[in-house]
Amino acid sequence: MTGLPRIAVLVSGGGRSLENLAEVIARGELRAGIALVLSSTPRALALERARRLGIPSVVVDPERRLAPSEFSRDAFAAIESFGCDTAVMAGFLRKIEVPARWRGRVLNIHPALLPAFGGKGFYGERVHAAVLASGAKETGCTVHYVDDEYDHGPILLQRRVAVLPGDTVESLAGRVFEEEKIALPEALRNHFARSAAGRSGSS
Repeated sequence: MTGLPRIAVLVSGGGRSLENLAEVIARGELRAGIALVLSSTPRALALERARRLGIPSVVVDPERRLAPSEFSRDAFAAIESFGCDTAVMAGFLRKIEVPARWRGRVLNIHPALLPAFGGKGFYGERVHAAVLASGAKETGCTVHYVDDEYDHGPILLQRRVAVLPGDTVESLAGRVFEEEKIALPEALRNHFARSAAGRSGSS
């Protein structure tokens, strides 16, 4: 991982996006390394995936005693202690406040076309259920930079999925996730290229 971008992946659930990123990196399709998996719950199945993949993991404030500002302070201290320069929220449900020094370096992937179906309470299957209930003909996924609001911040890219007649939450979620598997690595490639261009432009 020497010389490559070091990613911290923040997780709350099963960790499918974590595993996909690890596979993309292993295939040589993303020049980076996952240096840390961070969760706020010891029950996240993603932590087991991290162990299987040989990636260090930490759990911050599992008893949820800290205010968002305190949790964020401890989370970014852990991220920095592992030498990470980029953080990815991949199904991470805890409210986080991004320090000024980390603005433009924290990415989130959301299973809808923001700004639609985003905000507090819109995560996982809830998003797809809301899409179906709305009668929308199209949905997809969004990768964006994180600020201090839920599902807000500059959008890096979106990928679109048609909502089909007879779709269920499960069928729609499955197709959206296939696009997420493409979107997150692509967004990271764009982010790293932009970061490299910014460094060379300022030198």
